[in-house]
Amino acid sequence: MLERLVEFHLENRWLVLAGVLALIGAGIYALNNVAIEAFPDLTPTQVTIVTTAPAMAPDEVADLVTYPLEASVMGLPRAEGVRSISKLGLSMVTVAFDDSVNIYFARQVVNERIQEAKTRLPPGLEPTLGPVATAFGEVYQYTVEGEKYSLMELKTIHEWMVKNQLRGVPGVNEVNTWGGETQQYQVVVDPVRLQSFGLTLRDVFRRVAANNENFGGGYIEHAFEQYTVRGLGRVRDIKDIENIVMLSSSGSPVMVKDVATVQLGAMPRQGAVTRDGLGERVSGMVIMLKGENGKRVIERVKQKLSELHLPEGVKLLPFYDQSEVIDTTIATVGRNLLEGGLLVVVILLLFLGNIRAALIVAAVIPFSLLFGFLGMMAFGISANLMSLGAIDFGMMVDGSVVMMENAVRGLKREPGDSHFNAMRRIRASSVEVARPITFAIAIIIAVYLPILTLEGLEGRMFRPMAITVCSALLGSLVLALAVVPAVASLLLKNGVKEHTEHRFDHVRRRYVVLLRWAFTRRALVLGVAAVVLIAAIGSLGFIGTEFMPRLDEGSILLQTIKLPGISLSESVALSGDVERVLHEFPEVTGVVSKIGRPDFATEAMGIYEADVYVTLKPREQWTTARTKVGLIEAMDRKLQVVTGIGINFTQPMAMRLDETVSGTKGDVALKIFGDDTDTLQRLAEQSLHIVNHVHGAADTQMEVISGVAELRVRADRAALARYGLDVDDLRLVMDSAIGGSTISEFIDGQRRFDIVLRLPKGYSDSPEHLKRILLTAPGGERVALSDVAAIELARGPEVVSREGGNRRIVVQSNVRGRDMGSFVAEAQRKVAAGLPLPPGYSLEWGGQFENQRRAMQRLAIVVPASILIIFGLLFATFRSTRQAFLILLNVPFAMVGGVAALWLRGLNLNVSAVIGLLALFGVAVLNGIVLVSYINQLRQAGEPMMQAIFDGCSRRLRPVLMTALVASLGFIPMALSTSPGAEVQRPLATVVIGGLASATFLTLLLLPILYPWFSRRETGQADS
Repeated sequence: MLERLVEFHLENRWLVLAGVLALIGAGIYALNNVAIEAFPDLTPTQVTIVTTAPAMAPDEVADLVTYPLEASVMGLPRAEGVRSISKLGLSMVTVAFDDSVNIYFARQVVNERIQEAKTRLPPGLEPTLGPVATAFGEVYQYTVEGEKYSLMELKTIHEWMVKNQLRGVPGVNEVNTWGGETQQYQVVVDPVRLQSFGLTLRDVFRRVAANNENFGGGYIEHAFEQYTVRGLGRVRDIKDIENIVMLSSSGSPVMVKDVATVQLGAMPRQGAVTRDGLGERVSGMVIMLKGENGKRVIERVKQKLSELHLPEGVKLLPFYDQSEVIDTTIATVGRNLLEGGLLVVVILLLFLGNIRAALIVAAVIPFSLLFGFLGMMAFGISANLMSLGAIDFGMMVDGSVVMMENAVRGLKREPGDSHFNAMRRIRASSVEVARPITFAIAIIIAVYLPILTLEGLEGRMFRPMAITVCSALLGSLVLALAVVPAVASLLLKNGVKEHTEHRFDHVRRRYVVLLRWAFTRRALVLGVAAVVLIAAIGSLGFIGTEFMPRLDEGSILLQTIKLPGISLSESVALSGDVERVLHEFPEVTGVVSKIGRPDFATEAMGIYEADVYVTLKPREQWTTARTKVGLIEAMDRKLQVVTGIGINFTQPMAMRLDETVSGTKGDVALKIFGDDTDTLQRLAEQSLHIVNHVHGAADTQMEVISGVAELRVRADRAALARYGLDVDDLRLVMDSAIGGSTISEFIDGQRRFDIVLRLPKGYSDSPEHLKRILLTAPGGERVALSDVAAIELARGPEVVSREGGNRRIVVQSNVRGRDMGSFVAEAQRKVAAGLPLPPGYSLEWGGQFENQRRAMQRLAIVVPASILIIFGLLFATFRSTRQAFLILLNVPFAMVGGVAALWLRGLNLNVSAVIGLLALFGVAVLNGIVLVSYINQLRQAGEPMMQAIFDGCSRRLRPVLMTALVASLGFIPMALSTSPGAEVQRPLATVVIGGLASATFLTLLLLPILYPWFSRRETGQADS
């Protein structure tokens, strides 16, 4: 079949060229339509239910809001877990689904359960679904600046002039506002004047609400026309609110302005933004729709911002632009691919010795890449660090190298050869190697297929790579069998000059001498090889382990934690201190702190927490340190002067990913589950002390779950009954005194502002003032709040966190200066020995370690499965169990070089390195197939075994060295690169380069030595 396929393409060369043109057109179309990102979408399919519950304490939110919602979404089809956070006035429930679930189906089934749960929620609460976005969806952030404008004015400008415009940009799912002050129309009631007219707060509430409505009256017909009847009763300004009539006393109306002051004011807030130590700002955050092209969305956002006509003096200053990460990462990938491609071309020129032949093989590189882009478009994969970063151009041309090398050798033209026929010779040489090339590339593809079975984060990370590489390899096979012979027959029809082959004769002679020496000392060579193999496998128990290297995003994010219960003003002041310290570093170009949570709670942070975005100069301009780790350590030391804060160093995208996937923000997280808050707190404090003393622990923190000051107003029901009052009267007074009760809405064109009822500030300054607030009983009695309620100070919870229906607390830590695997192993031993758990309590290790453990468990199945697939294909190729085992020996010896390379470079064993081993296995086996298949051909032609071995090894030395060199040199730029994004590629490339070195040694020395032992039975010969 393969022979007929090769002959068909040789006989229809112009049809082949037409197919190449079609490939170019389709590939360019795919390239222009593939999304561009820094990373593939690593976020699991999740739906977040956000419920705002104003003025509710965390434990009440947990009991009255979160628990009913949590219970309603339990047991959803293909749901993998439920976790929740309950804070002051906020409930967030996150439901994680299997990756195969469509996000819109997931939102639909969650929304159906929410409708069922609404009947069990307190009146007036409306659960909403979070944005259809991912952890990497926060693509563009900026601050709104204007010297002549207040924070309230700037926020109003952003809400109604910027936000709505950006939400209309294709690919934008949400634009969130953070910081600033939200404008309200406040009716500030004077209780004394109110009572002098015999009115209550409820009267003001009802009268203002009743006098802010438009109404309709249908239509009337008059003088041949139809008139629509409109009743205009909405307030249009502050004066309209002031002139609302409360009652008529002695023929004179009592208006709102007689009992209250109507003014513009700010809504109580749970967040703020500061910049560069210069005070508060208003911030906007663009959230991208899940599945969109991040690069293009950011370009559209920037274009829309440039078209906005803002008030004079108002400007938008970006502080986080994800396109910078995308550009630097893609630039790293592109540069590595280009440099690798050039190295491959140089090797082809040196070994083939013919420019035309080398260019034919080199042309396979871009064409194979076009096949890769077609596969990416077909499977909806974006162009990113993972999908493109593992492409090795050397691997792409391995099949074409073998095909062309055999053709060049067959096209060698002797002087005076008048019967030379290039077409016949190319046909013969192509048919000769078509089968081993096909099976060799099929084995490389098969090695990648088990990667598709990876789960969780590692699956989302490496599946795009496997699909892209397999698509490109499949294309390279088609090109090697169809295009290379056809083009060679056109460009090399006059043959190849004799001196082309002679250039390599010196290397070949030296190799034959070495091979004869190895045959005379079989025991020594095999013994040394066995010792090296055992040492390499044994060293795996001592090498450091981790999940994945951290991608350098080019910027730093600090998470600062203050004391629970801190006021917003004090939190803002401390954040300013942090910003000023960071600005002392010459590497820092800007610092922005985002405190608490935004208006639409995509975050659940408290005002004691802040995300600090630190933008940096290019690496070559750094003076404090040469590495990012060194700069972080210097910052950590200098920030010790800011007392009262805890610090965690991370990066923007990494932090969002950790938070989304595991619900924590550290490399390692110890989750403790139980019912009692005090017990959880005690166990967490003990764990924190233990983990903090493990070598490598950095930024160790404990989740704050309690200790927040509370002012509790406990109703005295007997006293309320004596005065004819009820709890709702207390609620209205407390809402008005503290946060304000929303009465109605002020509509100004497209803008909307709340009208709220408030008491003057003096009534809520202290517990003593609260006690003196007067209520009016139905009988007209004036009752102090302290007469019908007990007011007491207490400590309450800051947050209630639950996972899988169980309450939890988290102790988290980053790892610096040590591999994660050994750190967690030591921490687990010390925690198990020093933390006895009471009955009903349990602990679980999570964070990046959780991903590492799951990935390694899956890879422990994937790697043996790949080896079994290789063996099956080898058996199908040679129809011999012995020869299949012979070539399979390349696999452990390839691993020897890979492990040695990790040790030499000081790299840890991680998922990237293991994927590199899988890629290595396929290339290593390819050379064994090429060599053994040719020796078999020579023996079938009648040569004795030893002569066939030496002749086969001598003639196949060049293709074996070429395939090994082009595959390894194609990875050298990735292995040596220090640009952003190279961190993930480096272990994979290092393993492949080191492994090919040892695998090539086995192929050229050990495999010929072992060949007689694995082949004698098939032939019945016994050559000496």
